[in-house]
Amino acid sequence: MLDFKDPEFIERETLFIEVILPLSLSINYFYRVPFDLNDQVAVGKRVVVQFGKNKIYTALIKRISTNAPGIYEAKYIIDVVDTYPIVTEAQLQLWDWMTAYYMCNEGEVMAAALPTGLKLASETIIVLKEDAAYNEMRFTDKEQIIIAAFKNRPRLTIDDVSALLGQKTVYPIINSLLDKGLIYIAEEVIEKYKPLLKSFLSLQPFYKDEANLKPLFTVLERAPKQMDAFLAFLKLSRQQEVISKQQLLEESNCGAAALKALIDKEIFKVYKKPVSRLNENSDDLIANFELSPAQLAALTQIENGFDVKDVVLLHGITASGKTQIYIKLIERAIEKGGQVLFLLPEIALTTQIVERIQRYFGDAIGVYHSKFNNNERVEIWNKVLNGTYRVVLGARSAVFLPFKELKLIVVDEEHESSYKQHDPAPRYQARDTAVYLAHLHTAKIVLGSATPSVESYFNAKAGKYELVTLNERYGGVELPLQEVISIAEETKKKKMVSYFTSKLIDEITLTLENKEQVILFQNRRGYATILICATCGYAPKCVNCDVSLTYHKTSGKLHCHYCGYHQSSINICPACGSVHIEQKGFGTERVEEELSLIFPEARIARLDVDSTRTKNGLQQIISEFQNKKTDILIGTQMVAKGLDFDNVTLIGVINADTLLNYPDFRAFERSYQLLAQVAGRAGRRDKQGKVIIQAYADDHRIITQVIDNKYQEMYAEELAERKQFNYPPFTRLIFINIRHKDHDVLNVASQQFATALRMQLGKRVLGPEQPLVSRIRNYYIKQVIIKSDKDTSIQKVKSVLREIILQFQSEKEFRGANIQVDVDPY
Repeated sequence: MLDFKDPEFIERETLFIEVILPLSLSINYFYRVPFDLNDQVAVGKRVVVQFGKNKIYTALIKRISTNAPGIYEAKYIIDVVDTYPIVTEAQLQLWDWMTAYYMCNEGEVMAAALPTGLKLASETIIVLKEDAAYNEMRFTDKEQIIIAAFKNRPRLTIDDVSALLGQKTVYPIINSLLDKGLIYIAEEVIEKYKPLLKSFLSLQPFYKDEANLKPLFTVLERAPKQMDAFLAFLKLSRQQEVISKQQLLEESNCGAAALKALIDKEIFKVYKKPVSRLNENSDDLIANFELSPAQLAALTQIENGFDVKDVVLLHGITASGKTQIYIKLIERAIEKGGQVLFLLPEIALTTQIVERIQRYFGDAIGVYHSKFNNNERVEIWNKVLNGTYRVVLGARSAVFLPFKELKLIVVDEEHESSYKQHDPAPRYQARDTAVYLAHLHTAKIVLGSATPSVESYFNAKAGKYELVTLNERYGGVELPLQEVISIAEETKKKKMVSYFTSKLIDEITLTLENKEQVILFQNRRGYATILICATCGYAPKCVNCDVSLTYHKTSGKLHCHYCGYHQSSINICPACGSVHIEQKGFGTERVEEELSLIFPEARIARLDVDSTRTKNGLQQIISEFQNKKTDILIGTQMVAKGLDFDNVTLIGVINADTLLNYPDFRAFERSYQLLAQVAGRAGRRDKQGKVIIQAYADDHRIITQVIDNKYQEMYAEELAERKQFNYPPFTRLIFINIRHKDHDVLNVASQQFATALRMQLGKRVLGPEQPLVSRIRNYYIKQVIIKSDKDTSIQKVKSVLREIILQFQSEKEFRGANIQVDVDPY
């Protein structure tokens, strides 16, 4: 065993390092270490290297060796960036596993794992932070040269800095400026975090003198509303230091005009202050909860289950209080000195979960997801690495964080498809990756869901996981009353009002009269699914993809939901000149408009991808609904994912058929999960809720099973069907998408690829076939599917697939083809 820390060894030995570059390379590259940097290199540190003719990158050290690469002369590294490793050994092991299991390259895993701020390259653009506190810091001479350069140029590349200082080794200096918070990576400027600013009021200094107050009262006597506002301000100022504009309006009931007059008269001055977007009214919920007997029993079963298994599946019905059980498990893991990873399928959920557990763990909680800018992500990365954060809540990318003392992982709503990364590579499933991550750290993992995935439930039934069931709602609240209404029958009787059955309209009216809230679910965003010419049948399609464009009324444009292309809407058919353009189908935008006509007094909000594009747009919509500032919330799948509102008593599913008719072997399972999860948002406190499901296929078995709450029955039927047709969990699936801009070349290429696979793997290979969408971003697509039964070695199948892909890519005629491998598609 070599001791690289021995000083004598360091002086005399030539070291070579294997590095991971943030590029899609099939094998890693080796570099040579200059003698004077021997004592600085360590696994997990970043180094500056030249790759290609002029490109400079920060690569990550994976292995240190004294053996030179045999087939090429190793270049010298330029510099070492870090003083301590930023990536742990366990992370590198996880990357190795992901590379092998999901059939991608290690550079792709690194690119997904590291925040952009840790992946500097020569073209990386840096920008000076406007509000940095320069006067409070000390700088080296070289740092001062860089800061001075920004006076003449708003942006600098790292190459520019290198030329400015006359040296190649600028990465440590850049790193130092990043650590001091003086510069941004350019991408961050585009999506720069904008804090939520709230308006606060203070008294002008002149009126803080009591002698000046008396004449003011005389003036305000002639304006009673202004007097009310002023007296309310004085009352509030005796109770608290800061008074918001909104608070004063509510307290005095004076109206915005009176308040504006006081500001214009320079009696009040307005200042803006950043505030948390999290709701802070959850003290009672947090401080006073005690576990029910059923929860205590489940908690004991989980802890006993950890004695025999590393993975426990918690099957708890909606509103059974799974989060409270998680909190107790987290507390116990932290007491043992460990770190905890809490995975959530949707960024929306972080708001509510943080509210619930922040009181317990305070500043020891970190939140990590894609809406944070790179500067924030680097900061969170470092706080996890140095142990400042004991609990991390995050979406799927949080599995990449550098935990050192990981003791527990919680995967909430483990069935959710959003745990699966689709593009770009690595196409990993965060739930399965979390199970392997727990194994690496010898940690325990809880998978929680009211509607577990068929695969997870199968693993639990087979004894691979421990199964714990929680069958009653917290606080003894009953499950909601559920009813299915036939759209066909209502249409026949002419009782439909727009897209709403008479029953749903009546229930919404009653709910609003009772000052309660409504959630409506429609699994399509936009206004109209397609526009179609009533004369010739023409429908506008995307120029880049093989899909119809969706009409969005807010933008007045037709949008492609695959590539982002958009164009102006049409009033005249470009094919036949007819003006009879009809709108077919409907999305959340149309539902919102129709509902506002039926209920003009109701306060309506929409929760979908379009309404939540800004960093905190999503939290704001949820917060306003939680604070009862919104009466009706219309949403896509986002509203089904674990949100908890105490005043929601009615749930409406606008059209359940869109879920059931999707061409996928998981369609029925997903329909059950989504409908059951949406229904579970109703009546979560002291009132029994109601759920109205509108459907044409009102007697469909999945709808009946949802209404009767028969998960076991759904599971048994799905399992029998999958066994008959060889689908997971009885087989393993690998989808291979072959893409090319030339349709004819693609046909030949995909046929040859499938034939080569079939020669090795026989009947396990299906295709090539056109997928549901056969052209995206001007690339035509053909799909080949491998169905590998459980008796066949999946490693052997992947090894064969790798060889054939390599052989295929070396063929000159197919070099323009792009191959994407998706292991365990979801």
